[in-house]
Amino acid sequence: MIITIRRFRWLLLVIIPGFALGVYGQATDRQIAAQFAPIFYQALGSSPRSDYITNFNFDGDWRGDNNWENAADPKFPLTAYIYYAVSQTRTHYFIHYGVFHPRDYKGGEVRGRVLSNLLGRGAGIVGDRDPTGLLVKATSAHENDMEGALVVAAKNEGDLSKARVQYLETLSHNRFISYAGAESGSNLSRFQTEGQNVLLYIEPRGHGIQAYGADEAQTIEKDIIVYKFTGNAEDPEVKKVGPVGYELLPLETSLWPRARSHALRRGLTYGNIHNYAPVRLQVEGRNGRVSTRTIKIGRLGSTFLGKVGGQNMARPPWGWFDMNRRSDPLGIWFFDPAMVIKRSFDLDESFSTVYSKLPFWAGR
Repeated sequence: MIITIRRFRWLLLVIIPGFALGVYGQATDRQIAAQFAPIFYQALGSSPRSDYITNFNFDGDWRGDNNWENAADPKFPLTAYIYYAVSQTRTHYFIHYGVFHPRDYKGGEVRGRVLSNLLGRGAGIVGDRDPTGLLVKATSAHENDMEGALVVAAKNEGDLSKARVQYLETLSHNRFISYAGAESGSNLSRFQTEGQNVLLYIEPRGHGIQAYGADEAQTIEKDIIVYKFTGNAEDPEVKKVGPVGYELLPLETSLWPRARSHALRRGLTYGNIHNYAPVRLQVEGRNGRVSTRTIKIGRLGSTFLGKVGGQNMARPPWGWFDMNRRSDPLGIWFFDPAMVIKRSFDLDESFSTVYSKLPFWAGR
C-alpha cells in the first residue's frame, strides 16, 4: 500500500493527537499554555488547606459565597488546577495564568475574618471604585482569591520548542511586578526558568505571586509544595512525595461564560458587574493587512461573590488592576497584554503589538 504524504500526516494526527499542529499549522491555545506552564512554589501557612491551589467549583457548584466554608471540609478534595488564556502577536505569545484559592486568610483564620467583617460593615461593599486603594489594602481576609501571572515568549519560526520566555509580570495584591529574562539589558529583577517554564513563588495566606528566587525571605521556616503541569489534577493531601501535578483549565469555557450569562442576575458566581469600555486592538488579517478592530466588551462579572471578610474582594483576570495605574481601563492587562508589556518594558518597534490571532473573548 502506498502512503502519500497527506495520508501520513492524517495518520499522525490520529495516532498522536496534536502532533502535526506544531509542525504544519498553528499550535492550539492549550499546547501553548502547556509548553510554558509555570512551576509554582506554594508556601504553606497556618491553614495548609487554604493554601492549596484548586478550581473555583472544587465543591461541585459555581456559588462564590460557600467556598470559604467548603474549603475546610475534607470531603471536598482540593485538586490542582490553573486557569489560562492565550493571545498572540506577530512576534510573541502571551499566556495569562490564573491561580485560585478558596480563601485569602491574611491576619489568620479567625482574627483576619473578624477584622475584615468589621471593615466591610464600616466601609460598605468594595466595588470597582476605590480610588485610594486603602480599603483593599486594609482588608485582612476574604472569601475567594485569584492572582496570577503573564508569561511572554518570543516566537521562533513557529516552533514552540524553540520559543523563549522574555518577559514576566505577576499580580501580587493589586500590583503588577515586572521581571526581565536573563538576556535582557533591563535593570529589572530577573526570573528563573526550568527549561521554558518560569519558576513562581506564591506566598501563604494572601497568595501574592512573585518570581521564585529561592531566597531566604521566601523559604525560611516555611513548608513548600511544588506544583508542576502534568495534565493531571492531583490532590496534595494524597500526593505526599514529589511535585503535585496540575491540570490546565481554559478561562474561555469556565469562568468567562458565567461572567456574561444570565447567572449574573442570580448573583451566584459574581458579586459585582462592571460596564467595560470597548477595547481597540490592531489585528493582522489573512492577507497580511493590519486594521484596527474595536471589540465591545459590555457588562461582565468583575468580582467573585464572597460574603466572608471583605465582601466581593477577589477578581477574575479581567478584573485585575494595578493600584499604581488606576487611570488604566479596568482589565486592560488581560485584554491588551501586548500594549501593557511594551509600555512596562519600554520596548521598541521590533516588539509587535499587532495581534496575529485574536483571543477567545474577541470572537477570534
